[in-house]
Amino acid sequence: MSAASETRHNIYNKEGYDIQEKNLIDLKRLAVNIRLETVKQFKARGFGHVGGSLSVADMLAVLYGAAMRYDPKNPSWEDRDYLILSKGHAGPALYSALALKGFFPVDWLATLNQPGTRLPSHSDRKLTPGVDMTTGSLGQGLSVACGVALALKSNGKPNKVYVILGDGECNEGQVWEAALFAAHHKLDKLIVLVDYNSKQLDGTLDEVLELGDLAAKFREFGFSVQTVNGNDVEEVLPAVEHARGESNKPSLIVCKTIKGAGLRSVEETEKNHHLTVDEEFADRSIEELKQCLRGMSL
Repeated sequence: MSAASETRHNIYNKEGYDIQEKNLIDLKRLAVNIRLETVKQFKARGFGHVGGSLSVADMLAVLYGAAMRYDPKNPSWEDRDYLILSKGHAGPALYSALALKGFFPVDWLATLNQPGTRLPSHSDRKLTPGVDMTTGSLGQGLSVACGVALALKSNGKPNKVYVILGDGECNEGQVWEAALFAAHHKLDKLIVLVDYNSKQLDGTLDEVLELGDLAAKFREFGFSVQTVNGNDVEEVLPAVEHARGESNKPSLIVCKTIKGAGLRSVEETEKNHHLTVDEEFADRSIEELKQCLRGMSL
């Protein structure tokens, strides 16, 4: 079990528990470091899925810094919690989290999507230690997670299964078939976080295919639903803790995020799903994130 997992219950929610400020600062620092290492990957490659990688950094910080049970030295540990990054194009952010937590050397990150790499642009469980599912074809992650959650429940295992879905990914019909299945089988081991940044590859959600009230829809399907600021670990953490305590129904957390969160220049770029990352832009972004870290240490 990771050191982070061992101290998970020292970090509590806002429903009467004691929040330890040091642990929250550690999570915030982890989120910034995930962004920092992700930008370094894009600098080495010269382009990538920048917006959607940055927007999930705070979720990953909470999961790997506080909520999940895992062992970096034994990624296949049977009692681990599973993470399925259904929006597999955010793989670089996941790689940053895994490297920072010791699943593989940080210097692997410079090989993103290069010949012979173990870090392809989309997550691949056969190549990267700590990746539980190969993803990239959107819409499939929730179905696989349901299968894992059902098996764990049937076998009386303690593990949880986390899924990070893209909001645009929820246009896929397979997502809703899986949601019906999860509610029918009362998969309380399943915790879904939606990266609700309101943008897709070629436009906003409303322009491409309007989702309506996503929280209400999942609630009607039989999920326990919460809505939080997905770029604030102080909101994501208690929501995850609450979801872990649910019984007899799956959980969904709508994480309202900004695509490109953490870097103002990316946040303000209208089409920021996939960007060219030149050296000047990368160096400026890296310095911005380092300044943020220095401010946290004051």
